[in-house]
Amino acid sequence: MIESLIAFLAATALLAFSPGPDNIYVLTQSVANGSKSGLATTAGLISGCIVHTTLVAFGLSAVIAASPFLFFAIKTVGAMYLLYLAFKVYRSDASINLADGAPKKSYTALFKQGVIMNILNPKVTIFFLAFFPGFLWDPEGNTVYQFYVLGLLFMLESSVIFGSIALVAGKISHVLRTNKNAGVVLKWLQIIVFIGIAVYIFIDD
Repeated sequence: MIESLIAFLAATALLAFSPGPDNIYVLTQSVANGSKSGLATTAGLISGCIVHTTLVAFGLSAVIAASPFLFFAIKTVGAMYLLYLAFKVYRSDASINLADGAPKKSYTALFKQGVIMNILNPKVTIFFLAFFPGFLWDPEGNTVYQFYVLGLLFMLESSVIFGSIALVAGKISHVLRTNKNAGVVLKWLQIIVFIGIAVYIFIDD
């Protein structure tokens, strides 16, 4: 059991540190609106993992993986939501991003947005389905319990790593606020990130 959990934590750390849509989005929010916004986004993204862990634990993710239509429907909803967020940023005033150092959205809104983004990304479920089974320490035992242990460890470690990214990126925001063009750059950076994640959802491995 201990060996399996250590291996799982090591693999999770590598995945969390590797450049991906989630940590890049946390980075963008932290730079644009400060560390607290990045932390709120992190909390939302990580909380969404509870849903994916549950799907894997009870076998529903296998149904999604086996149903091309259902998988496509979930991808479509998730991608459309992200494109909608990109459009909202495009219609916004670039100067708002840096005004008075305050986040453009409330922390609650950022948390909810992170949850929705995570839940509507079916690749997270498919990833959990492919990743978690290899670290079960007793396949003949209570696998639901084991999946939840792995899911909670994944969430805890990712929270620490993503949170660190948010805190470091938040420091950069103070420097960027002195640049008159920073608002425009960050506005388009957020748009690119939203669109990039939407495209990522559609790209097959």
